[in-house]
Amino acid sequence: MIMGIIMIFLGLRWMFVEQPWMLDKVANEERLGMSFDKLFEPNINNTLPGYLRQIYRFFGLWVMIIGLFITSFSRPSIINDKQIRISLMFCIGIMVCLALILAHILIPSSPFIYLGWFLVLMYCVSALNYKKF
Repeated sequence: MIMGIIMIFLGLRWMFVEQPWMLDKVANEERLGMSFDKLFEPNINNTLPGYLRQIYRFFGLWVMIIGLFITSFSRPSIINDKQIRISLMFCIGIMVCLALILAHILIPSSPFIYLGWFLVLMYCVSALNYKKF
């Protein structure tokens, strides 16, 4: 449930921040190989901030909806169903592990790496508690 709440918060953050690419500025500029000021400087790129904002808003919506799904399917009345529990644990495990692997490959200097490791830790705690359930 906590993972879902974190994802809802992150999704909303990406949706409503004016310059969401700046939330991970260092890693993004490292990946681009230039600063955002330099990227937005040429006239040809004057519409790029609006385009990036649009992409990050959709990304934030996607993250928020996944958080809502996780939170909704983590309620005690639903989680008692073994098939739902197994499906939820499987999907969350794949999502968390692959996201962390991609983050290490694509944006290794991102502070979101620490959040990814925290989510993996939370997933492991959940998996251990699932065994007791």
